[in-house]
Amino acid sequence: MNPVSLILNILWIVTGGIWMAAAWLFAAVIMAITIIGLPWARSAFNIANYTLMPFGRTAVSRDEWDGREDLGTSPLGFLGNVIWFLLAGWWLALGHVMTAIALALTIIGIPFAWAHLKLAIISLWPIGKRIVDNEELEARARQGYRVPGTL
Repeated sequence: MNPVSLILNILWIVTGGIWMAAAWLFAAVIMAITIIGLPWARSAFNIANYTLMPFGRTAVSRDEWDGREDLGTSPLGFLGNVIWFLLAGWWLALGHVMTAIALALTIIGIPFAWAHLKLAIISLWPIGKRIVDNEELEARARQGYRVPGTL
């Protein structure tokens, strides 16, 4: 992690990132306790980690990254995301949006508000996402591979 990302992540934690990461962790634990929710718990744990320190990393679609479809990016993954949205996604997204609004009211909080809005979108549809370091994205682009999320 480069120094700028480290500083941004520390500021992120101080300005509310820890609370949303805790919310993701709470959702993951609740899903894991139900046993039936284990597939959602895995995604929630991954996004909780990403929510704790988002700068220097990017969420990409697993099928674009791997170049093949898997269970999480198949029609079953779509169904899993619909169920996730109904059970937990909407309230996590709401938490990110509310935090983004509060941060956007300050000048210094605008970059963090933008990160919360990105996380709000992921909150709605987390299954089938992979969190990758920006260095991995850059290395893949240098090798001539298509970088997910770009044209």
